[in-house]
Amino acid sequence: MNMRIDWPELFFSSSGRVGRLPFLLAAVSLIVMLALYQSALGGNVFTGVFAYPLLFFSGACVLSKRLHDRGRSGWWTAVILFAFIMIWPHPEGLLDFLGLAVIGWAFVELALMSSEQGANRFGPNPMRATI
Repeated sequence: MNMRIDWPELFFSSSGRVGRLPFLLAAVSLIVMLALYQSALGGNVFTGVFAYPLLFFSGACVLSKRLHDRGRSGWWTAVILFAFIMIWPHPEGLLDFLGLAVIGWAFVELALMSSEQGANRFGPNPMRATI
């Protein structure tokens, strides 16, 4: 099993596949960075112009790779990120609970279910040892 994680590739490229553990580490680190940024600077407009797009892009790349690993199109990333934006920092209205349902589906699909066995149209299984 190849457990080496290429962090720049994980956060800044949407092609290929990523296993469950690197995905979970990346997702938690992005959510922690978002929470720290908002608590420290309160969503400052001047720094937000750079911070939010960078976090959004990195999140899209990480989600896309994990969706590829599950055999899904990376375009599902748009649905998941839209739902995440709807409920951040907490769901308030009735419509937000639809976003919460999408996040629940994404959690089960991406965090709990294992990779597709073998290679798929997005590349080889990332958990196989490289020879």
